[in-house]
Amino acid sequence: MSKITSREIRLASRPKGVPTADNFTPAQTELQPLPDQQVLVRNLFMSVDPYMRGRMNAGKSYVPPFELGKPLEGGAVGEVIESRAKEFKPGDAVTSSFGWREYFIASPKMLHPVGREVQPLSVYLGTLGMTGMTAWVGLNLVEVKAGDVIFISGAAGAVGNVAGQLAKLRGCRVIGSAGSAEKMTFLREECGFDSAFNYKVGSILDQLNLEAPDGIDVYYDNVGGETLEAALAALRVHGRIIACGGISGYNEEKPRPGPSNLFNMTTKRLTMKGLIVGDWLDRQGDFEKEVGGYFRAGQLKNKETVVEGIDQAVDAFLGLFAGKNMGKMVVKLT
Repeated sequence: MSKITSREIRLASRPKGVPTADNFTPAQTELQPLPDQQVLVRNLFMSVDPYMRGRMNAGKSYVPPFELGKPLEGGAVGEVIESRAKEFKPGDAVTSSFGWREYFIASPKMLHPVGREVQPLSVYLGTLGMTGMTAWVGLNLVEVKAGDVIFISGAAGAVGNVAGQLAKLRGCRVIGSAGSAEKMTFLREECGFDSAFNYKVGSILDQLNLEAPDGIDVYYDNVGGETLEAALAALRVHGRIIACGGISGYNEEKPRPGPSNLFNMTTKRLTMKGLIVGDWLDRQGDFEKEVGGYFRAGQLKNKETVVEGIDQAVDAFLGLFAGKNMGKMVVKLT
């Protein structure tokens, strides 16, 4: 096969506060001939996710930081172009962590096969991918069950909308917060949420109390900050918190003070559990069976915001922090 030139996005500098386009740089690289036991993949879609902001900082975290001058990483779904390994053949669809580039070479163990019968293949980055699995894991983490009243922040995002749909399938009453009237309509009419409110138009606690005057049993936290404080006030005795994300503080240069009412953890005997989906990869088959079944049966919807072209990937990522996505934000590469 002739030599392939692949476009990619590299981290040029570490952001201070809100990232800008200047923190990234486009580049081209020429792939080497395919070695034995390796696979050449062309990416079809790549994912941009809020957690990537943390990897742009220096220092230790639950995942290694991105390296300056090197291509970024993230979820991607692509097709095998050439294979010198018995595990894959040309035309196979695979997911990987080699996003932010058009082509790459990898060993079979770095690839996860997926079925082409599910379309569009970008679903494997959203509802049937790591964000969908994050939603599923969170509900299992605190044993969300029928009859629970659950409040989900960032509910119109990639994780939040799936968490709400899965909670409804479990028989819960689901309340979501989002940042626009359009997103509220999406949550109620497409995702089946029982109610939704716009956190930008008034007190979060007042609106939450209006929607759940008798309190909530579970808070699925994707936002942190003021919303976490409101949830701590609204939770019933023995309530549970799923600590999934805190996008409201990802771009803060100095950590914010903690919730002023954190002592409610004690007085209400609350449980708060943190969630890293990578700890649950041994359950990926269970997730794919259960959630894939809901999706194929039409009981679960996949919502995505699609941006076209790797040259638009940075804008797509920055758009996450301006609320420009509804559902999963993905970049179509072909």
